[in-house]
Amino acid sequence: MMKIDHSDLARQLGIHFKNIEFLQEAMTHRSFLNEHKNYKFNHNERLEFLGDAVLELVVTEHLYKNYGNPEGELTNWRAALVNGEMLSKIGKKLEIEEYLLMSRGERKDTGKARQYLLANAIEAIIGAIYLDSGYKAAKQFIDKHIIVNLPEIIETKSYLDPKSYFQEKAQEHAQVTPHYEVIKEWGQDHNRRFLMGVFLGDEKIAEEEGTSKQEAQRAAAAKALEIKEWEQ
Repeated sequence: MMKIDHSDLARQLGIHFKNIEFLQEAMTHRSFLNEHKNYKFNHNERLEFLGDAVLELVVTEHLYKNYGNPEGELTNWRAALVNGEMLSKIGKKLEIEEYLLMSRGERKDTGKARQYLLANAIEAIIGAIYLDSGYKAAKQFIDKHIIVNLPEIIETKSYLDPKSYFQEKAQEHAQVTPHYEVIKEWGQDHNRRFLMGVFLGDEKIAEEEGTSKQEAQRAAAAKALEIKEWEQ
């Protein structure tokens, strides 16, 4: 079994754990247990479940107390702060990846699956902090590493879905509603790829690929915003 000292991670995060086993469980992926039958800790999914709820409460409370905006806007801001892409970026910034316990197969996969795993680990860490030291300590971690990103999200309008934002700008600047077309699709059923184009009238503005039509559409819209210099 690989040896990882999670007290090193605690020091790296600047958190004192009364019971370091909470953090070790937070960093244990389900796949690790399949290869290590005698491992004494659980995987991190229950801590992730708890951390997700704590994170949402802390962010919601912060938004409610500090911003008088309508509910819909606050909901969008919250979603931008707590989504998987944001949390995986924070996980990378905090360099937690080397402390994750996972199977050899999971360790080889460094694509979207790794992003998902990192995001879940951040939620599990929040759950671990909450169980070990309570709400105040969890809130301090969330304030320091997650809520700190809110001003940039608001300023850049990155909380807006690229498709929605491109449609808004297309109607504003060109009085046209964009439409999307499949240019190419390939791969087996379990690993399909789609190349989608976004058009204003008959003019193709951009094209991008993704693992689903929706993902490729969002990527194409984001690229179109850059091309048109209507960036968020």
